[in-house]
Amino acid sequence: MKDKIVWITGASSGIGEALVYEFNKAGAKLIISSRNRDELFRVKNKCKNQIDVHVLSLDLADQDSLTKKAEDALRIYGLIDILVNSGGISQRSLALETTLETEQKLLNVNFWGTVILSKAVLPQMLARGDGNIVCVSSLVGKFGTRFRSAYAASKHALHGYFDSLRIEVDNPNIQVLLACPGFIKTKVTINALTANGSAQGTMDSAQENGMLPEACAIEIIKAIKDKKEEVYIGGKETKGILLKRFFPGWFSKIIRKAKVT
Repeated sequence: MKDKIVWITGASSGIGEALVYEFNKAGAKLIISSRNRDELFRVKNKCKNQIDVHVLSLDLADQDSLTKKAEDALRIYGLIDILVNSGGISQRSLALETTLETEQKLLNVNFWGTVILSKAVLPQMLARGDGNIVCVSSLVGKFGTRFRSAYAASKHALHGYFDSLRIEVDNPNIQVLLACPGFIKTKVTINALTANGSAQGTMDSAQENGMLPEACAIEIIKAIKDKKEEVYIGGKETKGILLKRFFPGWFSKIIRKAKVT
């Protein structure tokens, strides 16, 4: 990863922040983005090599601004080798109680924001014949569960879109990775949207006992190096992928009773 130019969204906390430190240690040149500019500078100041860390604040929900933000990012170093779409928000509410506005926000941030940025940087990757697009999805991008209807929909949409994009690009030197974490110990549940769009404000016990984001970041970077198309990260919850695939009826009964908060 030395001297690779890496743009990371969602870089001010959680998995995105952990990825910043891992890429920085590996010698990459970074562009870090999120809504919170002050937090981005906090992250930059914690990096060993701060010279090669550039702050570019953006709001994934502001779709009209994202193409311009991508142009700004490309001007910093002249190209982007790896785009890591780590920015996103989660959900903790029942489908019938959740407003359409809240559901739309989840889709805008998690899906459309990722699509817009990826389409903006992909042409220069195609022109060079080299590049990586990484989407931080979720295990619920592979199966649904309670309190995650719109969130799961946004992550399922990433898989459908980027699986198709990978086939269309059809270039072994341009990688598209879908990283699917399970329970990772971040603030994602604190910031998760409830039915009316307000933040939950509390940490789920499953998240509290989850994998550390530093370990998750290492697994994602390893998957990039190994040129994987998908990687599942976490504890026993990752077994849900195989159960869903080979024993769907049994899995359906289990997931109804599973503790998911």
